[in-house]
Amino acid sequence: MTTVGHLATPALVVHGATLDHNLAAMAAALPGSRCRPHVKAHKTTALARRQQAHGHRNFTCATPLEVVGMARAGLGEDLLLANEVVEPSRLRAIAQLDARITIAVDSPATITAAADAGLHECMVDVNVGLPRCGCAPEDAGALAEQARSRELEVRGVMGYEGHVVGLPDRAERVRQTEECMALLVRAHGAVGGPVVSAGGTGTFDINRVATEIQAGSYALMDSAYGELDLPFRRALSVLATVVSTNRRDGYAVADCGLKALGMDHGNPTIDGATVWFCSDEHVTFSCDGMLPKVGDRIQVWPAHVDPTIAYHEHLHVVDDDQVVEVWPVDLRGW
Repeated sequence: MTTVGHLATPALVVHGATLDHNLAAMAAALPGSRCRPHVKAHKTTALARRQQAHGHRNFTCATPLEVVGMARAGLGEDLLLANEVVEPSRLRAIAQLDARITIAVDSPATITAAADAGLHECMVDVNVGLPRCGCAPEDAGALAEQARSRELEVRGVMGYEGHVVGLPDRAERVRQTEECMALLVRAHGAVGGPVVSAGGTGTFDINRVATEIQAGSYALMDSAYGELDLPFRRALSVLATVVSTNRRDGYAVADCGLKALGMDHGNPTIDGATVWFCSDEHVTFSCDGMLPKVGDRIQVWPAHVDPTIAYHEHLHVVDDDQVVEVWPVDLRGW
């Protein structure tokens, strides 16, 4: 059996017991269809199977490739592609899968693309404040009627309060979530259908409007969400090797940089240390105590788990210092 010390670095390491804690905590809070885990956070069908084993059988996907990979892995009971897609070949590919596929639409063009490709179900994506995709709430009803005219079943609405999920002040997170969901409720009244899909890890226990929560990061967590006092723990780190030290100036360098870490939420963290900066292949840091030696291994905790995983090909699941499983990150790409 391989030990952590024998892994080539940088390497993604999943702390198995912590992952199990996180999956059980979400299953207890949002059992069954109340949570539709977002696989964009981990891009790994093996981990999705763990989520399925905890009762979460419906999944959210961000890309057509994720939909294809999940369906081919036998995880296609109910897949939501929660992003708009207009590329005909990709839409035809997912329409031909032996799986239940629902796609987000927010315009006449996306409705036409979905119907022409042979898809059968959709949700109307509503802009609830995040300046990204989604129609205006007042346009949702007309889009639903257009979708039905193209023989698409409209399952309901979805809207993502992504600008709210990471707010550190819980009271403010609650207030703004309520404002966002008021818009989604108004749209749902015009659209109909049984589903109101919304939310994320940061609002999983706040959003009382959504019939299902599209949380993803809860499984592995990161240092950004770690600031929110959630019942989930950091389960994913990047194992790195110290490759240089400067004892005169008080810093060390490890082989884990911008090309191994999602940096859009800021610097990673290293326990007992202060990260100075990251460059292409390196992280430079000082320590509260004695500097490590060249060759020592350290755990680097990413600030944003989703893009971090997309840089890597494998997840190494560990129990203490033993690697017990190696999971391919098999949903990478588009």
